[in-house]
Amino acid sequence: MAQRAERTERTARTERTERADAQRNREAVLAAADALFAASSSPHSVSMDDIAAAAGVGKGTLFRRFGDRAGLIAAVITSRLEPLRHTVREVQEAAGSAPRRQVADLLDAALAFKIENRNLMSAAEDAGISSPYRAQHYGWWHETLRTALERVPGVHAPDFTAHALLAAIRADLVAHLVDEQKMSPEELRSSLAAHLDNVLGPA
Repeated sequence: MAQRAERTERTARTERTERADAQRNREAVLAAADALFAASSSPHSVSMDDIAAAAGVGKGTLFRRFGDRAGLIAAVITSRLEPLRHTVREVQEAAGSAPRRQVADLLDAALAFKIENRNLMSAAEDAGISSPYRAQHYGWWHETLRTALERVPGVHAPDFTAHALLAAIRADLVAHLVDEQKMSPEELRSSLAAHLDNVLGPA
């Protein structure tokens, strides 16, 4: 009986160690992928081999954990979105914030995220996980923006308007404007604010 208890405890320790190792591997992979996409001049150039090597794991580990390149990119985006979700909650909970101001703040936060993560988001679109309308993160952004637009007087089609505003900050457009047209983030944010005024009217 003592031997059985010892084996059970040993098995439990092994399982805990394996779970901890798996979690460390996952975090290492996500961090490596995030860094590679951020540093790369082209999202197409970052391969699964590159990510596995940077994370110090076997390529098979990536496929077992994430399924494919699209699944890995989706996991990285999810991890990067968490701080942004916190910002969105703060905007939504801001006391006395006018609905029109909330829409502007939400859209500006989304653009700032796209600028900072334009290679990663472009890779997501290229990998087919973001058509972009079937992607989970797009659904969340659309719902958040649509809900805010419903409270803005004079907006008669908040669902469509949310789609149209999000189309103005697609990752491929943001990457083109920043990397090829050499617009600064400040210029891009100012242009988006002006576009919002054209759509909704001045604040």
